[in-house]
Amino acid sequence: MINLKGMTWDHSRGFDPMVATSKKFQEIHNNKVSIEWDKRPLQAFADRPIEDMTDDYDLIVIDYPHVGEVAHKGLLQNLYLNEYQSQLNDLKKQSVGKSHESYFIDNKQWALAIDAASQTACYREDLVRALPSKWDDVLSLAKERKVLWPLKPVHAISSFYSIYNNITEELIPEKNFINKDAGVKTLTMMKAVSKEIINDCLSMDPIQTAELMTETNDFYYCPYIYGFSNYSRNNYRKNILKYIDVLDLSGKGPSGTHLGGTGIAVSNVSKNKDLAIEYAFWIAGAECQKSLFYQSGGQPGNSEAWEDEKINLETNDFFKATRKTLDLAWVRPRHNGYMEFQDKSGDLINEYLQTEISAESICEKLSDMYNKSFKE
Repeated sequence: MINLKGMTWDHSRGFDPMVATSKKFQEIHNNKVSIEWDKRPLQAFADRPIEDMTDDYDLIVIDYPHVGEVAHKGLLQNLYLNEYQSQLNDLKKQSVGKSHESYFIDNKQWALAIDAASQTACYREDLVRALPSKWDDVLSLAKERKVLWPLKPVHAISSFYSIYNNITEELIPEKNFINKDAGVKTLTMMKAVSKEIINDCLSMDPIQTAELMTETNDFYYCPYIYGFSNYSRNNYRKNILKYIDVLDLSGKGPSGTHLGGTGIAVSNVSKNKDLAIEYAFWIAGAECQKSLFYQSGGQPGNSEAWEDEKINLETNDFFKATRKTLDLAWVRPRHNGYMEFQDKSGDLINEYLQTEISAESICEKLSDMYNKSFKE
Protein backbone atom coordinates (compact mmCIF):
# COMPACT_ATOMS: atom_id res chain seq x y z
CA MET A 1 0.00 0.00 0.00
CA ILE A 2 1.13 3.56 -0.78
CA ASN A 3 0.93 5.78 2.31
CA LEU A 4 0.53 9.56 2.14
CA LYS A 5 0.47 11.97 5.05
CA GLY A 6 -1.50 15.18 5.38
CA MET A 7 -1.65 18.12 7.80
CA THR A 8 -4.81 20.11 8.49
CA TRP A 9 -6.27 22.22 11.32
CA ASP A 10 -7.78 21.11 14.58
CA HIS A 11 -11.53 21.55 14.34
CA SER A 12 -14.24 19.17 13.19
CA ARG A 13 -14.69 21.41 10.12
CA GLY A 14 -11.00 21.09 9.24
CA PHE A 15 -10.26 17.49 10.24
CA ASP A 16 -13.35 15.30 9.83
CA PRO A 17 -13.89 15.87 6.07
CA MET A 18 -10.23 15.11 5.37
CA VAL A 19 -10.52 11.76 7.15
CA ALA A 20 -13.82 10.89 5.46
CA THR A 21 -12.66 11.82 1.95
CA SER A 22 -9.36 9.98 2.42
CA LYS A 23 -11.23 6.82 3.36
CA LYS A 24 -13.31 7.13 0.19
CA PHE A 25 -10.19 7.86 -1.87
CA GLN A 26 -8.67 4.67 -0.51
CA GLU A 27 -11.76 2.73 -1.64
CA ILE A 28 -11.58 4.32 -5.09
CA HIS A 29 -8.01 2.99 -5.35
CA ASN A 30 -8.97 -0.53 -4.21
CA ASN A 31 -7.32 -0.06 -0.81
CA LYS A 32 -3.90 0.42 -2.39
CA VAL A 33 -3.56 4.04 -1.19
CA SER A 34 -4.01 5.52 2.27
CA ILE A 35 -3.84 9.09 3.58
CA GLU A 36 -3.17 9.68 7.28
CA TRP A 37 -4.03 13.12 8.65
CA ASP A 38 -2.45 15.06 11.51
CA LYS A 39 -3.92 18.29 12.86
CA ARG A 40 -2.54 21.46 14.42
CA PRO A 41 -4.23 24.12 16.54
CA LEU A 42 -5.94 26.98 14.75
CA GLN A 43 -3.29 29.50 15.81
CA ALA A 44 -0.48 27.20 14.64
CA PHE A 45 -2.38 26.85 11.36
CA ALA A 46 -1.90 30.57 10.81
CA ASP A 47 1.60 30.80 12.30
CA ARG A 48 3.60 27.67 11.49
CA PRO A 49 5.84 28.19 8.42
CA ILE A 50 5.04 25.97 5.44
CA GLU A 51 8.69 24.93 5.18
CA ASP A 52 8.40 23.22 8.58
CA MET A 53 5.93 20.75 7.05
CA THR A 54 6.81 20.05 3.43
CA ASP A 55 9.41 17.39 4.27
CA ASP A 56 6.98 15.45 6.46
CA TYR A 57 3.66 15.80 4.62
CA ASP A 58 2.48 15.12 1.08
CA LEU A 59 -0.69 17.19 1.50
CA ILE A 60 -1.02 20.41 3.50
CA VAL A 61 -4.11 22.49 4.16
CA ILE A 62 -2.98 26.12 4.03
CA ASP A 63 -4.14 29.71 4.45
CA TYR A 64 -3.67 31.78 1.26
CA PRO A 65 -1.48 34.59 2.72
CA HIS A 66 1.31 32.00 2.87
CA VAL A 67 1.54 31.84 -0.93
CA GLY A 68 4.06 34.68 -1.10
CA GLU A 69 6.44 32.66 1.05
CA VAL A 70 5.62 29.55 -0.96
CA ALA A 71 6.31 31.24 -4.30
CA HIS A 72 9.57 32.70 -3.00
CA LYS A 73 10.91 29.41 -1.64
CA GLY A 74 9.37 26.91 -4.07
CA LEU A 75 7.93 24.79 -1.27
CA LEU A 76 4.78 23.50 -2.96
CA GLN A 77 3.82 21.91 -6.25
CA ASN A 78 2.35 24.26 -8.84
CA LEU A 79 -1.13 22.87 -9.55
CA TYR A 80 -1.59 24.87 -12.75
CA LEU A 81 -1.05 21.72 -14.81
CA ASN A 82 -1.89 21.01 -18.46
CA GLU A 83 -3.54 17.68 -17.69
CA TYR A 84 -5.88 19.38 -15.21
CA GLN A 85 -6.85 22.43 -17.29
CA SER A 86 -10.49 21.36 -17.58
CA GLN A 87 -10.81 20.93 -13.82
CA LEU A 88 -9.00 24.22 -13.19
CA ASN A 89 -11.43 26.04 -15.47
CA ASP A 90 -14.34 24.51 -13.59
CA LEU A 91 -12.89 25.41 -10.20
CA LYS A 92 -12.32 28.99 -11.29
CA LYS A 93 -15.96 29.28 -12.41
CA GLN A 94 -17.19 27.60 -9.24
CA SER A 95 -15.15 29.74 -6.86
CA VAL A 96 -17.00 31.42 -4.01
CA GLY A 97 -15.81 35.00 -4.30
CA LYS A 98 -12.06 35.14 -4.81
CA SER A 99 -11.32 31.90 -2.95
CA HIS A 100 -9.77 30.11 -5.94
CA GLU A 101 -7.93 33.22 -7.12
CA SER A 102 -6.41 33.81 -3.69
CA TYR A 103 -4.03 30.85 -4.14
CA PHE A 104 -2.84 32.02 -7.58
CA ILE A 105 0.32 34.11 -7.63
CA ASP A 106 3.25 34.43 -10.07
CA ASN A 107 1.13 32.61 -12.68
CA LYS A 108 1.04 29.48 -10.53
CA GLN A 109 -1.78 27.81 -8.60
CA TRP A 110 -0.31 26.91 -5.21
CA ALA A 111 -3.43 25.35 -3.72
CA LEU A 112 -7.05 24.57 -4.52
CA ALA A 113 -9.81 26.13 -2.44
CA ILE A 114 -11.65 23.49 -0.42
CA ASP A 115 -13.15 25.76 2.23
CA ALA A 116 -14.57 29.26 1.70
CA ALA A 117 -14.95 31.69 4.58
CA SER A 118 -14.96 35.35 5.44
CA GLN A 119 -15.82 37.45 8.40
CA THR A 120 -19.62 37.62 8.65
CA ALA A 121 -22.06 38.65 11.37
CA CYS A 122 -24.00 36.15 13.45
CA TYR A 123 -26.77 36.11 16.01
CA ARG A 124 -29.14 33.93 18.02
CA GLU A 125 -32.52 33.95 16.28
CA ASP A 126 -34.25 32.66 19.40
CA LEU A 127 -33.02 35.59 21.51
CA VAL A 128 -32.70 38.63 19.27
CA ARG A 129 -35.36 41.34 19.24
CA ALA A 130 -34.00 43.57 16.48
CA LEU A 131 -30.79 43.36 14.49
CA PRO A 132 -28.39 46.30 14.26
CA SER A 133 -28.53 48.30 11.04
CA LYS A 134 -25.70 50.73 11.85
CA TRP A 135 -22.62 50.91 14.10
CA ASP A 136 -24.42 52.90 16.80
CA ASP A 137 -26.84 49.98 17.13
CA VAL A 138 -23.92 47.61 17.73
CA LEU A 139 -22.60 49.97 20.39
CA SER A 140 -26.00 50.07 22.09
CA LEU A 141 -26.20 46.27 22.17
CA ALA A 142 -22.66 46.14 23.53
CA LYS A 143 -23.67 48.43 26.38
CA GLU A 144 -26.45 45.97 27.16
CA ARG A 145 -23.76 43.23 27.37
CA LYS A 146 -25.34 41.27 24.52
CA VAL A 147 -22.38 41.41 22.11
CA LEU A 148 -19.43 39.06 21.71
CA TRP A 149 -16.59 39.88 19.29
CA PRO A 150 -13.41 37.78 18.91
CA LEU A 151 -10.52 40.24 19.16
CA LYS A 152 -7.54 38.00 19.76
CA PRO A 153 -4.66 39.73 17.90
CA VAL A 154 -5.00 37.85 14.59
CA HIS A 155 -8.75 38.52 14.62
CA ALA A 156 -8.31 42.12 15.74
CA ILE A 157 -6.42 42.87 12.52
CA SER A 158 -9.05 40.90 10.58
CA SER A 159 -11.86 43.09 11.93
CA PHE A 160 -9.79 46.21 11.34
CA TYR A 161 -9.47 45.27 7.67
CA SER A 162 -13.18 44.45 7.35
CA ILE A 163 -14.35 47.75 8.82
CA TYR A 164 -11.71 49.88 7.09
CA ASN A 165 -12.44 48.43 3.65
CA ASN A 166 -16.14 49.13 4.06
CA ILE A 167 -16.01 52.72 5.31
CA THR A 168 -13.47 53.93 2.73
CA GLU A 169 -11.63 52.84 -0.42
CA GLU A 170 -10.53 49.21 -0.25
CA LEU A 171 -6.92 48.74 0.76
CA ILE A 172 -4.66 47.97 -2.21
CA PRO A 173 -2.01 45.50 -0.98
CA GLU A 174 0.77 46.75 -3.25
CA LYS A 175 0.46 50.36 -2.10
CA ASN A 176 0.77 52.20 1.21
CA PHE A 177 -1.07 50.47 3.99
CA ILE A 178 -3.91 52.80 4.99
CA ASN A 179 -5.28 56.30 4.81
CA LYS A 180 -4.55 57.69 8.28
CA ASP A 181 -7.91 59.42 8.81
CA ALA A 182 -9.86 56.29 7.83
CA GLY A 183 -7.55 54.17 9.96
CA VAL A 184 -8.14 56.37 13.01
CA LYS A 185 -11.89 56.23 12.42
CA THR A 186 -11.78 52.42 12.18
CA LEU A 187 -9.78 52.06 15.38
CA THR A 188 -12.06 54.49 17.20
CA MET A 189 -15.14 52.52 16.14
CA MET A 190 -13.56 49.30 17.33
CA LYS A 191 -12.53 50.73 20.68
CA ALA A 192 -15.95 52.20 21.42
CA VAL A 193 -17.48 48.72 21.25
CA SER A 194 -14.57 46.80 22.76
CA LYS A 195 -14.77 48.90 25.93
CA GLU A 196 -18.34 47.67 26.49
CA ILE A 197 -17.90 43.93 25.94
CA ILE A 198 -16.41 41.32 28.26
CA ASN A 199 -12.62 41.38 28.57
CA ASP A 200 -12.42 37.74 27.45
CA CYS A 201 -13.22 38.89 23.92
CA LEU A 202 -9.70 40.33 23.63
CA SER A 203 -8.27 36.80 23.80
CA MET A 204 -11.05 34.92 22.01
CA ASP A 205 -11.12 33.39 18.53
CA PRO A 206 -14.22 32.67 16.41
CA ILE A 207 -14.55 29.10 17.67
CA GLN A 208 -14.53 30.15 21.33
CA THR A 209 -17.02 32.90 20.50
CA ALA A 210 -19.39 30.53 18.69
CA GLU A 211 -19.13 28.02 21.52
CA LEU A 212 -20.10 30.62 24.11
CA MET A 213 -22.96 31.97 21.99
CA THR A 214 -24.42 28.52 21.41
CA GLU A 215 -23.94 27.10 24.91
CA THR A 216 -25.29 30.06 26.93
CA ASN A 217 -28.08 32.62 26.51
CA ASP A 218 -26.01 35.56 27.73
CA PHE A 219 -25.02 36.96 24.31
CA TYR A 220 -26.84 37.09 21.03
CA TYR A 221 -24.94 39.18 18.45
CA CYS A 222 -21.45 39.33 16.95
CA PRO A 223 -20.58 41.96 14.29
CA TYR A 224 -17.44 40.32 12.80
CA ILE A 225 -16.64 36.64 13.09
CA TYR A 226 -15.41 34.01 10.67
CA GLY A 227 -18.45 32.02 9.53
CA PHE A 228 -18.64 28.44 10.80
CA SER A 229 -21.53 26.60 9.17
CA ASN A 230 -21.21 23.80 11.73
CA TYR A 231 -22.82 26.04 14.35
CA SER A 232 -25.83 26.54 12.04
CA ARG A 233 -26.56 22.83 11.86
CA ASN A 234 -29.11 21.05 14.03
CA ASN A 235 -27.69 19.05 16.93
CA TYR A 236 -24.14 20.36 16.55
CA ARG A 237 -24.43 22.38 19.74
CA LYS A 238 -27.12 23.20 22.30
CA ASN A 239 -28.38 26.16 20.25
CA ILE A 240 -28.10 27.28 16.62
CA LEU A 241 -26.34 30.37 15.31
CA LYS A 242 -27.66 32.33 12.36
CA TYR A 243 -24.89 33.77 10.17
CA ILE A 244 -25.67 36.75 7.93
CA ASP A 245 -23.99 39.44 5.83
CA VAL A 246 -22.02 42.06 7.74
CA LEU A 247 -23.33 45.58 8.20
CA ASP A 248 -23.23 48.03 5.31
CA LEU A 249 -21.43 50.95 6.98
CA SER A 250 -21.09 53.20 3.95
CA GLY A 251 -23.80 52.43 1.41
CA LYS A 252 -21.77 50.04 -0.74
CA GLY A 253 -23.10 46.80 0.65
CA PRO A 254 -21.39 44.18 2.87
CA SER A 255 -18.11 44.62 1.06
CA GLY A 256 -14.45 44.43 1.99
CA THR A 257 -14.48 41.77 4.67
CA HIS A 258 -11.39 39.76 5.46
CA LEU A 259 -11.41 36.68 3.19
CA GLY A 260 -10.34 33.46 4.88
CA GLY A 261 -10.92 29.81 4.04
CA THR A 262 -8.40 27.09 3.26
CA GLY A 263 -6.78 25.41 0.30
CA ILE A 264 -5.30 21.97 -0.28
CA ALA A 265 -1.65 22.01 -1.38
CA VAL A 266 0.90 19.38 -2.38
CA SER A 267 4.48 19.32 -1.11
CA ASN A 268 7.08 19.85 -3.80
CA VAL A 269 9.19 17.02 -2.34
CA SER A 270 6.39 14.46 -2.04
CA LYS A 271 7.35 11.04 -3.36
CA ASN A 272 3.74 10.47 -4.42
CA LYS A 273 2.87 13.73 -6.13
CA ASP A 274 0.56 12.23 -8.76
CA LEU A 275 -1.71 10.67 -6.16
CA ALA A 276 -1.60 13.74 -3.93
CA ILE A 277 -2.55 15.97 -6.87
CA GLU A 278 -5.35 13.61 -7.89
CA TYR A 279 -6.77 13.71 -4.35
CA ALA A 280 -6.49 17.51 -4.21
CA PHE A 281 -8.48 18.02 -7.42
CA TRP A 282 -11.05 15.42 -6.43
CA ILE A 283 -11.73 16.90 -2.99
CA ALA A 284 -11.98 20.44 -4.43
CA GLY A 285 -14.40 19.34 -7.16
CA ALA A 286 -18.10 20.14 -7.04
CA GLU A 287 -19.30 16.56 -6.66
CA CYS A 288 -17.20 15.78 -3.59
CA GLN A 289 -17.72 19.25 -2.11
CA LYS A 290 -21.52 19.10 -2.14
CA SER A 291 -21.71 15.52 -0.94
CA LEU A 292 -19.10 13.75 1.19
CA PHE A 293 -17.05 16.83 2.08
CA TYR A 294 -20.08 18.73 3.34
CA GLN A 295 -21.76 15.69 4.90
CA SER A 296 -18.68 14.96 7.02
CA GLY A 297 -18.70 18.45 8.55
CA GLY A 298 -16.78 20.47 5.99
CA GLN A 299 -17.57 24.01 4.87
CA PRO A 300 -17.25 23.81 1.09
CA GLY A 301 -15.29 26.21 -1.08
CA ASN A 302 -17.24 25.33 -4.22
CA SER A 303 -20.22 27.45 -5.29
CA GLU A 304 -22.27 24.42 -6.38
CA ALA A 305 -22.35 23.37 -2.73
CA TRP A 306 -23.12 26.93 -1.56
CA GLU A 307 -26.12 27.06 -3.89
CA ASP A 308 -27.45 23.59 -3.05
CA GLU A 309 -30.98 23.79 -1.63
CA LYS A 310 -30.63 20.76 0.64
CA ILE A 311 -27.37 22.03 2.14
CA ASN A 312 -28.90 25.43 2.87
CA LEU A 313 -31.98 23.85 4.41
CA GLU A 314 -29.75 21.85 6.75
CA THR A 315 -27.62 24.85 7.75
CA ASN A 316 -30.27 27.48 8.47
CA ASP A 317 -29.44 29.10 5.10
CA PHE A 318 -25.85 29.71 6.20
CA PHE A 319 -24.52 29.77 2.64
CA LYS A 320 -27.27 31.83 1.03
CA ALA A 321 -27.36 34.31 3.90
CA THR A 322 -23.64 35.10 3.77
CA ARG A 323 -22.92 34.70 0.05
CA LYS A 324 -22.96 38.40 -0.79
CA THR A 325 -20.36 39.09 1.90
CA LEU A 326 -18.18 36.27 0.51
CA ASP A 327 -18.51 37.48 -3.06
CA LEU A 328 -17.45 40.99 -2.01
CA ALA A 329 -14.69 39.88 0.37
CA TRP A 330 -11.17 41.27 0.17
CA VAL A 331 -8.01 39.27 -0.51
CA ARG A 332 -5.28 40.01 2.01
CA PRO A 333 -1.72 40.86 0.95
CA ARG A 334 0.24 37.75 -0.05
CA HIS A 335 3.80 39.00 -0.49
CA ASN A 336 6.74 37.24 1.12
CA GLY A 337 7.02 39.00 4.48
CA TYR A 338 3.32 39.63 5.00
CA MET A 339 2.74 36.91 7.61
CA GLU A 340 5.13 38.51 10.09
CA PHE A 341 3.36 41.84 9.57
CA GLN A 342 -0.02 40.21 10.21
CA ASP A 343 1.18 38.84 13.55
CA LYS A 344 2.73 42.09 14.73
CA SER A 345 -0.11 44.31 13.51
CA GLY A 346 -2.68 42.19 15.32
CA ASP A 347 -0.70 42.54 18.54
CA LEU A 348 -0.57 46.30 18.04
CA ILE A 349 -4.32 46.70 17.50
CA ASN A 350 -5.13 44.38 20.39
CA GLU A 351 -2.85 46.46 22.63
CA TYR A 352 -4.54 49.66 21.45
CA LEU A 353 -7.94 48.28 22.44
CA GLN A 354 -6.69 47.67 25.99
CA THR A 355 -4.63 50.82 26.61
CA GLU A 356 -4.60 54.58 26.11
CA ILE A 357 -2.24 54.55 23.11
CA SER A 358 -3.48 57.06 20.52
CA ALA A 359 -5.12 55.81 17.34
CA GLU A 360 -2.90 58.19 15.33
CA SER A 361 0.31 56.60 16.62
CA ILE A 362 -1.06 53.11 15.93
CA CYS A 363 -1.80 54.05 12.32
CA GLU A 364 1.70 55.45 11.87
CA LYS A 365 3.25 52.26 13.29
CA LEU A 366 1.05 50.06 11.12
CA SER A 367 2.04 51.89 7.94
CA ASP A 368 5.73 51.78 8.86
CA MET A 369 5.58 48.06 9.66
CA TYR A 370 3.70 47.34 6.44
CA ASN A 371 6.26 49.16 4.28
CA LYS A 372 9.10 47.30 6.01
CA SER A 373 7.40 43.94 5.33
CA PHE A 374 8.14 44.42 1.62
CA LYS A 375 11.80 45.25 2.17
CA GLU A 376 12.29 42.09 4.19
